[in-house]
Amino acid sequence: MAAVIGFLGILLRQPLIVSFIAVGLIAGPSGFDVVQSDAQINLLSELGIAVLLFLVGIKLDVKLIRSLGAVSLMTGLGQVAFTSIFGFLIGLALGLDVTTSLYVAVALTFSSTIIIVKLLSDKREIDSLHGQIALGFLIVQDLVVVLAMIVLSAVGIGTGEGHGSGNILTVLVSGAALVALVVLFVRYAANPLTERLARAPELLVIFAIAQAAIFAAIGDFVGLGKEVGGLLAGVSLASTPYRETIAARLSPLRDFLLLFFFIALGATLDLSLLGAHVTGAIVLSAFVLIGNPLIVLAIMGYMGYRKRTGFLAGLTVAQISEFSLIFIAMGVSLGHVAEDALGLVTMVGLVTIAASTYMITYSHQLYGLFEPLLGVFERKGTPREPGGGTHDSANDYDILIFGLGRFGTAIGMRLKNKGLRVLGIDFNPLAVRRWRQLGLETEYGDATDPEFVAALPLGHAQWMVSTIPVHPTGLSHEDTRTTLLQLTRTAGFRGKIAVTSHSKPDTEDLLASGADFVLEPFQDAADRAVDLLCGGEEMERTTIPEIATEEKHST
Repeated sequence: MAAVIGFLGILLRQPLIVSFIAVGLIAGPSGFDVVQSDAQINLLSELGIAVLLFLVGIKLDVKLIRSLGAVSLMTGLGQVAFTSIFGFLIGLALGLDVTTSLYVAVALTFSSTIIIVKLLSDKREIDSLHGQIALGFLIVQDLVVVLAMIVLSAVGIGTGEGHGSGNILTVLVSGAALVALVVLFVRYAANPLTERLARAPELLVIFAIAQAAIFAAIGDFVGLGKEVGGLLAGVSLASTPYRETIAARLSPLRDFLLLFFFIALGATLDLSLLGAHVTGAIVLSAFVLIGNPLIVLAIMGYMGYRKRTGFLAGLTVAQISEFSLIFIAMGVSLGHVAEDALGLVTMVGLVTIAASTYMITYSHQLYGLFEPLLGVFERKGTPREPGGGTHDSANDYDILIFGLGRFGTAIGMRLKNKGLRVLGIDFNPLAVRRWRQLGLETEYGDATDPEFVAALPLGHAQWMVSTIPVHPTGLSHEDTRTTLLQLTRTAGFRGKIAVTSHSKPDTEDLLASGADFVLEPFQDAADRAVDLLCGGEEMERTTIPEIATEEKHST
């Protein structure tokens, strides 16, 4: 069913997550009611969550997270407070009683970390600044939810179901102990252990899955939740040289296991309960879809982030979580709220999850649409954005390189060694910092942002080079490279433009779009290798220790 409906969704250019939730609805009690193996499906679902957060954690940079701690804390707490207070008032205005309004308001504060991380990972934006900030405040939100559930359990309003049980002190002590365990593991065991395991790649993968499952289980047991546990498992291996190998091998498993998460989510939705509160569901859905992003945008703007970063991060909280349904179902089972409240929140969940999936998928197009209205959310100078003002103020760069991965970095180092002034641009703060460590000048920014591209020192540059990889999602014909071609020409760039391609049809399309030269890394490398093998020509090499090491280990 997932294969057929997912394929139809791709043909209709729909996000795969929407197709998978539809599978759950069709297979669940509201459809054909074929979901009978609940225990097995839930187990696979929980393993999928653990592996998903593990793969996020394994790519986390501790220094970056530390630098984003303040905005994550402020945004996470601000969004929870805003949503709960105004959600409660809206509930009362809709005629709900105080207890039901309180339950609904708390349910609206939960955002689905799993769905958001999956969407950002699919878009390759989990490493971008707004992706890292979103992940930070989602984790803060999860911790607030855990503590709130413990408090409610202590006063008899809930049972703590879903995130373990215990008191706040126990959770805090357990959390500190778990973090200490991770620190000790990273310090003394991670590198030697993975080095030995890597001799048998299959064993390394099995160990990684076990690490994710164990930490997720411990996190759930002590009350932190399986999401935080899985994240910490990934962080425990993030410093090892084999993290890229582990991530590459686990990605297909993650996608397969997450299918069961969405089936389990869809199977919990009882569509027979949806008719009681249509008006209320529409009002609350609009509040979540509009109000949550606006509060995130306002807080981040106040803290000095650009309106674009705040907008893209804010869109990630424009939905409620699967845990919202569990929370309301718990209230129904305890007799605190009527069953139609579950129908109300279920409808809000369906609307917001589906709508926010499209909002995140097409976030850049939405920003272009609303950008003229967002100036009020941006402070002058945007002091918290990384990369601003780090390059020389003189507009005398010879070459601008967009995309600071291995290929872009190798090009940049070789151009610098030939005496050329090079400026690198990337949307990943990690890549920006790595370039600075190599002694190259760089700027943080988005190649699809017209304001950013127009502000670059384009006047003196002779070449603009794009090594940005292309990851087709089947959702849009938009290509960052063609967008960049249009924006640089519109901004007045008069030099030549080179872009990368990995196929002949792609090359022809790029040339037709205005590229002066197309780099084909694999073909060019093969041609160079043939020249060397046939002619015996000595090849000049530029050593880049950091990049060479990463390439070696990932291979």
